[in-house]
Amino acid sequence: MNRENLIKECTFKAVRSSGAGGQHVNKVSSKIELIFNVQNSKEFSEEEKELLYRNLKTKLTKNHLFILKCEVSRSQHKNKEIIIKRFFEIIINALKIPKKRKPSKPTKSSIQKRLDKKKKQAFKKAFRKKPEI
Repeated sequence: MNRENLIKECTFKAVRSSGAGGQHVNKVSSKIELIFNVQNSKEFSEEEKELLYRNLKTKLTKNHLFILKCEVSRSQHKNKEIIIKRFFEIIINALKIPKKRKPSKPTKSSIQKRLDKKKKQAFKKAFRKKPEI
């Protein structure tokens, strides 16, 4: 995965930021939208695209577009840096293949401890009963 080529495949759009901020917010487009088309990407193989579809299915649009927005800072350049960093973190995490879980068995000592605890509890409860005469 070449980061520079991935950034070239992304589309950046500057939009006016929402929320409070006075006149400055109404004049400046500091919010950044990153749009990445997973389907048309040349950087990923078909297997990697399938992984991305599976792991990012809640974040993709119907056209397989991955859209990120950032309006943390007042600066457009800082927002762009933040969104690129976040984009790579999400992509790297989505491409990770989870390890298969190996079923494990309890150890002999843990089984013995459990049985001893059960016997102790039963013994304790048996003493609570009224004695038979």
